[in-house]
Amino acid sequence: MTRDEATAAIVSSRLAKGFTWQQLADAIGRPLVWTTAALLGQHPLPPDSARQIAELLDLPAEAVPVLAAVPYRGGLPTAVPTDPTIYRLYEALQVYGPALKELIHEQFGDGIMSAINFKLDIGRATHDGAEHVVITFDGKFLPYNWPSD
Repeated sequence: MTRDEATAAIVSSRLAKGFTWQQLADAIGRPLVWTTAALLGQHPLPPDSARQIAELLDLPAEAVPVLAAVPYRGGLPTAVPTDPTIYRLYEALQVYGPALKELIHEQFGDGIMSAINFKLDIGRATHDGAEHVVITFDGKFLPYNWPSD
């Protein structure tokens, strides 16, 4: 079984069984966004969690080691994404990415925000009677350390 096949089986079974992503995250005791990304193929699940998910979703036993293996991360096409939700996130980073980079350097120094030592959360807020999506990136600052020799 490949990672893509495991992901397709997870998505199909989750829908057929009526599980929400939150229910699956709760079942393995992990954060919602991390679990969703893991089940979509972006993170390895701990072996016990992989077994729990396989049992909940009636996945074949061969899915367990695939879910526990370190995946090839990323995988968005190099072209501009066409899914409207992903495109809007891409657009927001195209518009605000340079400003965020400048502000990170101004406020923290020469370095980057880690996407490894990282938390991501999603929530909602209401402003002027309209529902808003709130996305929080919380990444450790990693300064560039240039050798002095």
